Amino acid sequence: MFIYLSKKIAIPNNIHLKCVSWNKDQGFIACGGDDGLLRVLKLESQTDDAKLKGLAAPSNLSMNQTLEGHSGAVQVVTWNEQYEKLTTSDQNGLIIVWMLYKGAWYEEMINNRNKSVVRSMSWNADGQKDLHRV
Repeated sequence: MFIYLSKKIAIPNNIHLKCVSWNKDQGFIACGGDDGLLRVLKLESQTDDAKLKGLAAPSNLSMNQTLEGHSGAVQVVTWNEQYEKLTTSDQNGLIIVWMLYKGAWYEEMINNRNKSVVRSMSWNADGQKDLHRV
């Protein structure tokens, strides 16, 4: 499957992006990059027509939040769509689970792996456990 997103996202100081993840159920996109950059955007569909929902639907950004918590390059961003959570990891081994509360993202849990860098993460099928590969 190919996805075409026609939105320009302002990234401060030309920071290089390292990872992007899309939560197709809720319309969120998470972008991680150098210097602890972590942004969450939300795409809102402009139509209620079921035929136009999905890839062809016109949309606007309804959220553009910078999440602060990482100091190193954010290398992994993974969604838990079932529980509306975002898990991120940086080059220093810091893992953060973020939760959506009253329209904004907040840290729910922090795990510092002390230089043990996580290369990939995924949630199990029922959304209960975060599995990661070091």
